[in-house]
Amino acid sequence: MDRISTQSEWQQRARAVLPAGGFGNFDAGMIMDRGIGSRIWDMDGNEYVDYLIGSGPMLLGHGHPEVMEAVLEQLPKGQTFFANNTLGIELAEVICDAVPCAEQLRYVSTGGEADMYAIRLARAYTGREKIVKFEGGYHGMSAEAQMSLAPSKRVNFPQAVPDSAGIPADVGENVLVAPFNDPVYIQSLLSEFGNDVAAIIVEPLQRIIPPSPGFLELLRQECDRYGIVLIFDEVVTGFRFAYGGAQEYYGVTPDVTTLGKVIGGGFPLAAIVGRRDIMAHFDKSDVGADKWLMQLGTLSGNPIAAAAGLKSLEILNREGAYDHLLGLGNRVSQMIRDALGKTGVPFHIVGHPTLFEVVFHEIQPLDYRMVQNGDEQAGKA
Repeated sequence: MDRISTQSEWQQRARAVLPAGGFGNFDAGMIMDRGIGSRIWDMDGNEYVDYLIGSGPMLLGHGHPEVMEAVLEQLPKGQTFFANNTLGIELAEVICDAVPCAEQLRYVSTGGEADMYAIRLARAYTGREKIVKFEGGYHGMSAEAQMSLAPSKRVNFPQAVPDSAGIPADVGENVLVAPFNDPVYIQSLLSEFGNDVAAIIVEPLQRIIPPSPGFLELLRQECDRYGIVLIFDEVVTGFRFAYGGAQEYYGVTPDVTTLGKVIGGGFPLAAIVGRRDIMAHFDKSDVGADKWLMQLGTLSGNPIAAAAGLKSLEILNREGAYDHLLGLGNRVSQMIRDALGKTGVPFHIVGHPTLFEVVFHEIQPLDYRMVQNGDEQAGKA
């Protein structure tokens, strides 16, 4: 079979059994065969540098020998038990030691689940229903998370716009949407609704947009003022920006954090971590039936993912690990900066050394609408 037909045949087979020909809403045209280290190969044998790192989990690269050894050691002992296991307990201890806000942890299998339960947890703790999220912020696939993720039309804040079919019309009544990096708007919004808000959920670095100086600190201050649970969605940034995540990197401690991607070492694993008094709502014997948040999952905390996660975090906690990661990111961004600087085209490299993107804007974007405005202008150029 020739090189073209190999990839083409798999695409046809995928379209026959998968909606849109893929596993999700991403480019279904690439059919991957294998990955080793920083490289991946498609079914035609084309080789790529995996700057996407599997959308985050493969921070240490594909098939890291120490991670694979840990997984292979656990496999013959059992894949999952629907019960506690020692590796899951050990990993929880490691995470709670590393993440500033983490006093206790509850496992789930995906970051989207973690965000969904974190919001529900805040509602159980506060007895309130409204949440605040930021336009353009990604928090999984729950109904609340799909409000104003990437709105196709602009509406006045704090109105929430559903980005998916199938979301009940009344979901938006309890979702208040704000622009990222706008302290004046947040203070105004909370002066009106603060006593009704259960949680503010935020990516410390929203997609690619860094927080302006003082913005995360302001969120912490306002949450304390109104008794609101501050949730950091660190599914992407956790153990990537620093060993203690973005909250260590930026020096702001939330009440609850969601984690995923890196903590599973390439296997499905995510977690909600937070203050003990808030996490107590997962324990019926602690808070009583009326305030108890029911949660369970078939594969939550399974020993295969825990083994991979434990070894991954051990490697990341070694001396010089983050200096190496930051150095690699800075080298790549400098290469891009040098190449684009010769073109005369306005651009900014935004984000963090381990997570950045090039935007072709005159000024550095501070929120979702500035990114969209810049993209529209670039498209007209």
